[in-house]
Formats: sequence, C-alpha cells, structure tokens
Amino acid sequence: MCASDTFPSPGPKAELEEGSILTPRFGADGLVTCVTTDAATGDLLMVAHMNSEALAKTLETGQAWYWSRSRNELWHKGATSGQVQTVVEIRVDCDQDALWLKVTVAGDGGCCHTGRRSCFYRQVTMQDGRPGLIFG
Repeated sequence: MCASDTFPSPGPKAELEEGSILTPRFGADGLVTCVTTDAATGDLLMVAHMNSEALAKTLETGQAWYWSRSRNELWHKGATSGQVQTVVEIRVDCDQDALWLKVTVAGDGGCCHTGRRSCFYRQVTMQDGRPGLIFG
C-alpha cells in the first residue's frame, strides 16, 4: 500500500500548514516519524515510524500501529507484550512530516522492549571529557 492509496498527496505549502486535510508527507523511504507520549502524564514513551498502512490502521482501530524498520514489517504495538497503546489524540506538525501520538498503555504501562516504561531510560553525561551513559 502506498501513501496515495490512503491519503491525498500534499498540496502547496499553505495547504500543508493551514489546511484542514491530513496529507502526511512520507519520506523517500515511505515513513513518517512518530513521537509517542503518555496521554495522562506527558512522559515521552518512544519514537517510532509509520508508513501509510500503519497510520491508516491506527486511525481505523484507535490503537497504535508502527512500521518496524529492523523487521521490515507492520507492527501492532502490544500484540505480543500486552502493552497495547490506545490512542487518545494524534497531532501532526506544521508541514505534516511528523506525528505525535498521545496514548494510554495497557498492561504494566511499559513501552520499551527492555521492560522499561520508556525507551528513553538513559541520560548522556560527560565523564572525564567523554560522553557516557547513566541509567535514569
């Protein structure tokens, strides 16, 4: 499925920025970046990618679907872990090339495949003049 099968092609810049029609600008790889946060707390949970099929399924089902670049396949978040993401709100940025999902998470509320609540569990710090990682 390509973007033109599901979503109209992006129009002029003014339409993208001020229009009321969802016309996502998928990259050359057919993907758009998607930031996902907890709807109640605002905590950043993960960043993933969607192709047109993933976005269409998300809109149709009300649950988050992504495109796994590493597995090269459609991915229903929580299908195996039980951490299904129910979409509360979707936002699109000014030029429609990035999405923001606000979700509630089923199960233990985690989102990371490591078992943590967020994929962003490490902080970059300087250690002896070099960047290092600490667990937060």
